[in-house]
Amino acid sequence: MILQEPALQLQHPDAIFQSYSPVKKNSARRNFIKQSALGLGGLAFAPLIKSKKEIPESAGKPADKKLHIICVGAHPGDPEFGCGGTMAKYSSEGHSVTFLYLTRGEAGDPAKSYSESAALRTKEAETACKLLNAKPIFAGQIDGNTILNKEYNEEMTKLIQSENPDLVFTQWPIDTHPDHQVTGMLTLTAWIRSGRQFQLYFYEVNTGSETMGFTPTDYVDITSVRDIKKAAMYAHKTQDPEGIYNNYFKPLEEFRGLEAGVKAAEGFIHFKDKADRATIIGLSVNR
Repeated sequence: MILQEPALQLQHPDAIFQSYSPVKKNSARRNFIKQSALGLGGLAFAPLIKSKKEIPESAGKPADKKLHIICVGAHPGDPEFGCGGTMAKYSSEGHSVTFLYLTRGEAGDPAKSYSESAALRTKEAETACKLLNAKPIFAGQIDGNTILNKEYNEEMTKLIQSENPDLVFTQWPIDTHPDHQVTGMLTLTAWIRSGRQFQLYFYEVNTGSETMGFTPTDYVDITSVRDIKKAAMYAHKTQDPEGIYNNYFKPLEEFRGLEAGVKAAEGFIHFKDKADRATIIGLSVNR
């Protein structure tokens, strides 16, 4: 289950998220963490969500409905590194997970041709997906030369709609890497064009060196699945997984864990629809 960030929240007062003051850490918060174990039976949402999809609202119960989750990334490795723990928790509870890679990582190694790099990184992605029990899909764009225009917006929208997802996770577009920027914006546009038919979350990759200005609204405790996530990351042998994990993702997981009050966590930004952003605690919605 995704936990709301431990700070003041601009949300409806009846929201089911567990919110708490940074000054007052009571036992209810700790009990909630223990009871839910952030097992991701389904994401917990405020009751005023306008999506036409029926998403479980209970923060402490598994989902009755099995969900279909798409995680979009610019390159093989981006979904695994950014939110592989969360995807592992979903798949372990019987939900369907698809990794949608915008490219095959063709430009990853200047010493290799695009076809050679694409073959290697596609195989790595397939191995990682097997470990996470996820289905890989490749959108057909080219690493280092991704395109954001009307044609590709339409293609991405059709591709995502064809999978009929309940939830979509994608890269935060405020990023130093142009491919990450394009990935986030293509997915955001697909969400808009689809009539906001799915819940949209953004994830971070290499915050501090690539992802910028990322302040999570929600967290997932990945303590119990860190080894699975790490194995999926290490499947990407061409990407120096040990160095990237030790220098970026291990510290980030622990930092997000500190923010969420657990050992290790992944952080997300939930992009809410208009009506869900139009309230603030203590004020009437209609006045």
